[in-house]
Amino acid sequence: MASKTEMQGVVVSDRMQKSVVVAVKRRVSHGVYGKIQKRTTKLMAHNENDDAKLGDLVSIAETKPMSRRKAWSVTRVIERAPKV
Repeated sequence: MASKTEMQGVVVSDRMQKSVVVAVKRRVSHGVYGKIQKRTTKLMAHNENDDAKLGDLVSIAETKPMSRRKAWSVTRVIERAPKV
């Protein structure tokens, strides 16, 4: 069995119950010109205990689909957002 994919990202929305939207940034090379580009992917993740809040750096892991858009789960909060 293949291992589950893990990614790190920043929580950009926590307005839903038991769900968050996580922005994952990555760097890719352009196919023709080779220039490095930044790409952002927004993924919905399951947040069972509502411990991840807006601005937190979190680790998410791939899971079985829980809904039409949600197939990731928050495994841990790496760094809390600074209090303002």
